[in-house]
Amino acid sequence: MVLDQLRVLGEADGECVAVERQNGVSPLLVICEHASRLLPVRFGTLGLSEEALNSHIAWDPGALAVAREISQALDATLVYQRFSRLIYDCNRPPEAAGAMPGKSEVYDIPGNATLSDADKQARTEALYIPFHDAIRALIRDRTAQGQETIIVTVHSFTPVYYGKTRAVEIGILHDSDSRLADGMLAAAAGTSHYKVERNEPYGPADGVTHTLVLHGLSNGLRNVMIEVRNDLIADQAGQGVVASYLTRLLQQSMDA
Repeated sequence: MVLDQLRVLGEADGECVAVERQNGVSPLLVICEHASRLLPVRFGTLGLSEEALNSHIAWDPGALAVAREISQALDATLVYQRFSRLIYDCNRPPEAAGAMPGKSEVYDIPGNATLSDADKQARTEALYIPFHDAIRALIRDRTAQGQETIIVTVHSFTPVYYGKTRAVEIGILHDSDSRLADGMLAAAAGTSHYKVERNEPYGPADGVTHTLVLHGLSNGLRNVMIEVRNDLIADQAGQGVVASYLTRLLQQSMDA
């Protein structure tokens, strides 16, 4: 297979990773792996309908807006992936089946059905490696400047999954380091705004803490993953309310 066939991003696509408030003073480093439903030009629609590409299989609706609100409120650096997780899910390592899925929930993904090892390597090099290298560089630079780093990843989830309704509204997720999550859950216990639960609707056993492990646990940094039910952040008003709530929880847990 010639190199041109393995190209993932063309000149029209731009960079895969975006950084906002690079010099933010907050210790928080906010990360949004599933920020966008955008596909690189050469992949077209991956054979999917517009309905599928607008759904949660392609991205985390509302997550980037919430992450931006938190970033703005706290003057925190924000890093996000500019392309859909259907091309590469940056919260999964290259060896994971879900990194470049052939099927997501009820949707077959024709453009991912027959990926060769070379195809997978090309996507890994174009999307996964630069994204996580950018995060590593930010952590390295902050450490050199004496700035503390606390990893916070922001996601959203669908209210109904495989026909089952999810009651949880906000999930506070962690791997083996629960310091920040414990603080946020303690702060949430004093409120009645949302149904907040630990490691729901996913947990470490589901492989969702990859970014936390890669950049938080490996560096001894406090870290947490936030999951918000996407019907709560479907519009600007909801995004603002949820972001304000999460900002308060983060502030209280950081200061605890």
